[in-house]
Amino acid sequence: QVQLVESGGGLVQAGDSLRLSCAASGLSFSGYVLGWFRQVPGKDREFVAGINRWSGASTTYADFAKGRFTISRDNAKLTLYLQMNTLKPEDTAVYYCAADRKTVPPTSATEYAYWGQGTQVTVSS
Repeated sequence: QVQLVESGGGLVQAGDSLRLSCAASGLSFSGYVLGWFRQVPGKDREFVAGINRWSGASTTYADFAKGRFTISRDNAKLTLYLQMNTLKPEDTAVYYCAADRKTVPPTSATEYAYWGQGTQVTVSS
């Protein structure tokens, strides 16, 4: 049974940093592409960043995340990370991690098979 469990969210001020973690179990972690998405009430789940299988040498980011967010993976620890710097109030959302066996990380939420329960990030101004 695949489980993804996010942690690291919280309430921060604009300009602060947070690191989200996603601990995985029940899957051959290194063989999965991984992604971070976020969602606010009334809106679709939005792609944030993705990372390829194995080494994680290839990453992709939404425009709003480029230069501020960094996705990484530690296959030995079965954990995905999202380092978020210079946070803005508009980054406020529930953040989800996702996993799939595709060869490249999709940017569409519908293409991921497995999801975590989400972690709330709130950025105050």
